[in-house]
Amino acid sequence: MSLLGAFARLGLQRCGGAAGAAVARCLHTTPVLCAEPLKKKKKLDPQIVKQREDRKKKKIEKQIRRLEKNARQLKPVEELEVPLELIDEKEKRQRKLTPLGSAELEERALLKKQWAHYKHDERVADFQIVDRLIQAQNKALAELRRESEELYQAAIEVDPQLLPVAVKGPVATPPIKNYASPDGDYLHQSMKWEVK
Repeated sequence: MSLLGAFARLGLQRCGGAAGAAVARCLHTTPVLCAEPLKKKKKLDPQIVKQREDRKKKKIEKQIRRLEKNARQLKPVEELEVPLELIDEKEKRQRKLTPLGSAELEERALLKKQWAHYKHDERVADFQIVDRLIQAQNKALAELRRESEELYQAAIEVDPQLLPVAVKGPVATPPIKNYASPDGDYLHQSMKWEVK
């Protein structure tokens, strides 16, 4: 809004009556603008300003010390806490195992080595079978391509009818027919652990 337009509204204008003959002077003003002059900054004593800054620093340092002190404390998880009955029955539940002899330890180590060797050989054999199958497939496709390009393109095309799979997974519970779901509030029950 221009300054000239604002002052033009302040001027006196004619207001028409019912018949338009009566002439009266009316005063028109602009709407209220919610502006005010800026407040002067109070000059504070530098000592008071310094004291305030020192208080803020001390408060922050105190919070840091408190956080460092509580850093080693882990937040307790209710599901991982051992029930008191089990702690009381610890002596009853503990098994008294006889220490294994050196012959038994050697036999177990030998069994582990044999098992690892067997699984390694089994895995190498599986890889060799897969490699032979892929080589045979590539050789057959190369021969087919030499015979006919159309047959080769038909052979490498994906067949959606080969595995017609329709999967519907099991649900936890069968749906209830005509079940009206309640509109209720969710009660959040997890505990909050805050540093004060």
